[in-house]
Amino acid sequence: MREKTEKVNIGDIAKMAGVSKAAVSRYFNHGYISDEKRELIRKVVEETGYQPSIQAAHLRIKKTNTVGVIVPKLSSYSIGKLVDGLLTVFNENKYYTLLAVTQNDPEKELEYLHAFQNHSVDGVILMGTVLTPKHKELIRDLQVPVVITGQHFNGFNCVYNDDYNAMYEITKKVLEKGRKKPVYIGVTQRDVAVGKERFEGFRDALKEYDLEHLATRSVICSGFDEQAGYDATEELYKLYPDMDATICATDTLAFGASRYLELAGISLPGQVLVSGIGGSTLALHAGYPILTAKYYYQQAGKISSKLLLDMMNGAVTVQSNMKLGFDIIDDINR
Repeated sequence: MREKTEKVNIGDIAKMAGVSKAAVSRYFNHGYISDEKRELIRKVVEETGYQPSIQAAHLRIKKTNTVGVIVPKLSSYSIGKLVDGLLTVFNENKYYTLLAVTQNDPEKELEYLHAFQNHSVDGVILMGTVLTPKHKELIRDLQVPVVITGQHFNGFNCVYNDDYNAMYEITKKVLEKGRKKPVYIGVTQRDVAVGKERFEGFRDALKEYDLEHLATRSVICSGFDEQAGYDATEELYKLYPDMDATICATDTLAFGASRYLELAGISLPGQVLVSGIGGSTLALHAGYPILTAKYYYQQAGKISSKLLLDMMNGAVTVQSNMKLGFDIIDDINR
């Protein structure tokens, strides 16, 4: 180990601690790093007596009062409400917001993360859909705090919904109403929250009613928009004309499903009960009784932005995960 009198720099600290220079930078910027890395760096700093230069310290405290927000699309009730919640808090705290729209392209998410790294922002909100090892590597190397909203991504600060239990409870409600032949419209399981977690909730609820075989038969993977729900329901109805419920991963898919069933002359919810998740205006004002799990997207946006502000101000230095609750809205009589 070097003597305290010998001059060292961030590169030396990183090498001696066995971590990246980005990790050392986050350490001095009060950004997120694991407790293990934090302790390794602390020991090296203590042993070497290293102190950041006054110039570097000045650069670190320079703020732009701008945050970057990355969203998959704009034509979404949930994202609209989330962004509204974010803006409420950021505007109150005099922060400008740069909004980037990826059109559900994970590669675009990576491009925007790079862009925000190169165009000074104080922090980033990422509403990711499909999070990959590339995301993990890039987020860890960012010099600014990041909050992931809508997904639980191990090792990072996240605000997300209880997707598994929301779908589990919705499916149980459907089955409790005597529906024995439900079909399921989901999305890619690469989307852990909407795809994987919600499907697993559906499957596990079926197990309790000895209907687990339906989780491998009457299931279809669709896109995310209303037309995808319409098309998936058309396909499922041709395969299973005796279906008595359509359980959808989102309210948007449920609305598309309902549109097809209505045009096909099928009574709702008498012949086929349709359910979704989100509690969106699509579900709440559909014109017939609905079954959905209401999420509080605007509140999620406020919580995410407050968490990011705390991180940017150095008030949060350890990993913070916040799983939000839901309410079942059931206007359907047996």
